[in-house]
Amino acid sequence: MTTVVVAGGGIGGLATALSVSAHGHRVVVCERGEEFAELGAGIQLAPNGMHALDRLGLAGTVGRIAVPVEELRFMDGVTGDHVVSMPLGEEYRRRFRNAYVVVHRGELYRTLLRACQDSDLIELRASCPVVGYEHGGDEDAPGVRVLLGQGRVLTADALVGADGLHSAVRAKVVGDGAPRNAGITVYRSIVPMERVPEDLRHRSVSWWTGPGRHFVHYPIAGGRYLNLAPSVENRPSETFSGLPVPAADVRAQFAVLCDTARRLLALGTDWKAWVLVDREPVREWTDGRVALLGDAAHPMLHYAAQGACMALEDAVVIGELLNCPPRQFGARLRQYNASRRERTARVHRLARDSIRLWHARDADARARNETLAAMSATDLYDYVAWLHGARDFAPPSGSAEGTYTLAGYLGPADSGGAADDPAAPHTLGGSLELPEQQR
Repeated sequence: MTTVVVAGGGIGGLATALSVSAHGHRVVVCERGEEFAELGAGIQLAPNGMHALDRLGLAGTVGRIAVPVEELRFMDGVTGDHVVSMPLGEEYRRRFRNAYVVVHRGELYRTLLRACQDSDLIELRASCPVVGYEHGGDEDAPGVRVLLGQGRVLTADALVGADGLHSAVRAKVVGDGAPRNAGITVYRSIVPMERVPEDLRHRSVSWWTGPGRHFVHYPIAGGRYLNLAPSVENRPSETFSGLPVPAADVRAQFAVLCDTARRLLALGTDWKAWVLVDREPVREWTDGRVALLGDAAHPMLHYAAQGACMALEDAVVIGELLNCPPRQFGARLRQYNASRRERTARVHRLARDSIRLWHARDADARARNETLAAMSATDLYDYVAWLHGARDFAPPSGSAEGTYTLAGYLGPADSGGAADDPAAPHTLGGSLELPEQQR
């Protein structure tokens, strides 16, 4: 039987195992941790992510544990003014054929894990780090030697590196060193909903914007908890992950925000901090019968709320393309790479451009508010249609339409190098896209 090894047992890795095994291949998932578990708090799943879960047979299960979001609220965090909302009710669901939901990361992960455990074609191996690979011959010859810790080796017909930001598989496929420090720290805390005053409870994803910082919150775990996630451009010199931080330090970073935002932040306890990182988009993330997926392939800032969705989309595409004999795996993985390159690079750019949208100050913030406030719900749906409305996750290369970034009102953006990369098409969108008549 054909065997595909997946490096990494996170959301992308487990989704890949389900997608690939659905076409009759045996899958071995190698996880470096001592157990299969997922850290973190909330995840936003736009309709494209829910559609990917539907293709994996899990949309119904996830829908039962997720919180449907009523609106995306954009607030001026300094003045406290409501700027604009994108309603996510019946009209939105009818247009994009799915709901926009939020879910606890652990609950989504356990749903994927149980599905893998129920499959006779999926083997889950913990304490089994993938440290590298070797080709078993030329590209069309059977075999990838998957190198594990302690000198162990697995022979497989293909290897999918879903081993995250610090991917050992990427180190050989791309070899681009450490991720880029974005100069932003995000703080996270989860608050039991019974501690949240009634006037601060909303079935929405709410953004409070401020100079060089912003704050987002939304309910998770069936509405039992409120997820708090403020972030600030404080240029940390080193990266860290899950570092405990005193609540007073977090509040001090956001003292410039209005009373309502500060009341919400005051609810947080047991704060932990992460430095945001990403990488530049690259043209190639395959090497023969080896491919990267999710954060190992195209890590992006979380400001587009699409990291998990992109990994789920990747998993669907790679599974459907590997519905073929092993001798075709190399060509099919190149096809996967080519079909996903532009869309993921465009979302990557959206996430970076969103910094300028959320963190604008003074005159730029006022111009942003005026632009957003003039937009109708239909306008907003049009602007996100390319992202939320996707049901074909592998469009032909070059099929994206030209767009104009909302961040354009702030002047030329620093692309961070993406625009100079041939993998990053000129059609990369910004945080929101303006129609022709508003250019």
